[in-house]
Amino acid sequence: MRPTRTLKLLAVAAMSASLITLSACGAGSRTGASTATQVACDFDNPTEKTTVNVLAYNSSAVDPFTNTMVKSCTHDNVTVKHDPIDFAGQVQKTTATLSGDKGSYDILETYSFIIGANAADQKLRPLDDLMAKYSSEYKLDQLDKSMLEGMSYEGKLYGVPMQAQMYVMAYRKDIFEKNGLTPPTTLDEMVAAAKKIQDAGDVKYPIALPWLATGDISTQYQAMMNAFGTDFVDPTTKKAQFDTDKGRAALNAMKSLQPYMDPQVTTFDQPKVQQQMFNGTAAMAIMFSGRMNDLTIETNSKYASQFGFAAPPAATAGGPMFSRLSIDGWSIPVNTQLDENLLFELIGSSVSEDASKASIPAAFPARQGVVTKDSSPYAQAALDSVAKTVPPVSAPYTPDVSNAVISLIAQTVLGKLSVEEGSKQMQAAADKVLAEY
Repeated sequence: MRPTRTLKLLAVAAMSASLITLSACGAGSRTGASTATQVACDFDNPTEKTTVNVLAYNSSAVDPFTNTMVKSCTHDNVTVKHDPIDFAGQVQKTTATLSGDKGSYDILETYSFIIGANAADQKLRPLDDLMAKYSSEYKLDQLDKSMLEGMSYEGKLYGVPMQAQMYVMAYRKDIFEKNGLTPPTTLDEMVAAAKKIQDAGDVKYPIALPWLATGDISTQYQAMMNAFGTDFVDPTTKKAQFDTDKGRAALNAMKSLQPYMDPQVTTFDQPKVQQQMFNGTAAMAIMFSGRMNDLTIETNSKYASQFGFAAPPAATAGGPMFSRLSIDGWSIPVNTQLDENLLFELIGSSVSEDASKASIPAAFPARQGVVTKDSSPYAQAALDSVAKTVPPVSAPYTPDVSNAVISLIAQTVLGKLSVEEGSKQMQAAADKVLAEY
């Protein structure tokens, strides 16, 4: 039987989704209202003044869609309101707005990690009928099918995807060239490159990864498991897969990177990893693609012109990459008091063809064919990454499993638990969670 949800649900999402993001992701935005684009937003004008409250965290990748919705759809009797907020704040407010019969927000930014749990608890409105009704007007048939699946649960759509984030590697071209290196395509090559850079005295800790012990490290371990051909839970059998050869191999792979990382790595989230690259204290980093645009802006770092981009490495040549796919989208809460057709037209407008094109290069929009290799300095890397990234599975148990194992992942990677003991404890913790579903 599925357990009753508590306030822990979305707190788990904050810890476990890196947008995250994308992003998923403790992020602040380096873009402002200047990312807003004026697009068509034609809806049936309400007879009375109507305020639409939108909840979406600020990030370079999400802001273009939010700001375009506010700018384009505030007219006649409709005012679209969005207040700046960080990811942690969004998590708290999402919990609050979904907990009562009447919510404070009418459109929610959601992501694939939390769709299953909230859909199972009937907190979000299924959107299939509205999707069919407005598909032609907003060309929604051009949205990527895998991203639509990532925002679905048990065959029903609960979020309209706006953009996705996948892992991309950023590296210092000058340091790599000096040492005769090319971007690593396997984890072994990544270790070898880091050792060469470290031995040359160029950078003391060449590798930067977001291993925050209360959040990002869970996503990174899941990405590493994906690279070894497994996942936290087998979606078919609903059996946890931590105490397996592949689960242990993923832990050992993470530990092999640690000698080339800052000793404080388990306190680093994605903004801190960005800062390592900005400051020149790392030679390569792997983060969600929504973080890459900031690295290309010259005012952010004197090394901006020296940053190169590549797809993340695989565990074995040609295999799945060390990556995760995080899909951001718009959902309508069941407890909104506003007309669902009005809300969906605002959503459709914000992911329209014009809006999607305008979101580049900060975002990787969900609309097919919009991103090309020439869209940004890291577009080809993102395209290569998404082609070899395991798609996310929307399941109600996902946040609970992540919450149950996250501290054990950190303890194992830091050596407080052996890989053998850590994997066994993770398996036991996950089995206990899954027994309730």
